[in-house]
Amino acid sequence: MFQTMYEYRTAPGSGTTPGSTREVTTETLNLRYDHAFDLSPGWILVARSDLPMLAKDPLNTGNPNGDFLYGIGDVDAQAALIRNINARLAFGFGLRLTAPTGDDALGSGKWQLMPIVGARFSLSEISASSYFEPLLRYAVSVAGDPAKNDISSLQFAPMLNIGLPNRWFVTFYPSPDIRVNFGDPITGQTGRWFVPFDIRVGKKLSDTIALSLEVGVPILKDYPVYDFKTQARLNVSW
Repeated sequence: MFQTMYEYRTAPGSGTTPGSTREVTTETLNLRYDHAFDLSPGWILVARSDLPMLAKDPLNTGNPNGDFLYGIGDVDAQAALIRNINARLAFGFGLRLTAPTGDDALGSGKWQLMPIVGARFSLSEISASSYFEPLLRYAVSVAGDPAKNDISSLQFAPMLNIGLPNRWFVTFYPSPDIRVNFGDPITGQTGRWFVPFDIRVGKKLSDTIALSLEVGVPILKDYPVYDFKTQARLNVSW
């Protein structure tokens, strides 16, 4: 699968410069490639890589006017093993490695490891393309710039996909945006939890092409991940 994703996100800024906590806008064009390898019967190895290209307007000593900065963000690579138990149930686990390829304003400055575990339960009682797919992952920084915040974040997505007529679908919590921060606190943080309302609506244009739009808004923002998020995705599979 090849995916093109555009994201528009607003979030509180960070830093000690006066006014640096004003809302910061980040626009991301992410290019993703997935490839699956069939192993022994019932097992699949899935490799994934992401190349994010960012535009961001932080206000800090290096950007005192809050101009938009452009460049590559932190790239990542992931591998996951998936076991199809039967037509109704599958589970998987994997590991993602994120490299600090973004510059000071666009990246985390940290090497990160992210173990991932998830499962998939078919909901054929609703429709053939409906399923429940909870995903749990943990992002932790292991090296990098000591001046940057250490990362230790539990992330969860209780994804529920409902297949609708005419190849439409609606997905609740498609992204692991429910967060619990165990790492260094960020500007404006008053607790550990971030819980949004997150929904995606899309349509399969053909057997190989799908288009979708996702919107996320905070419900609980003690750990302020974002104020608003929207994503448009185009998936092409073969």
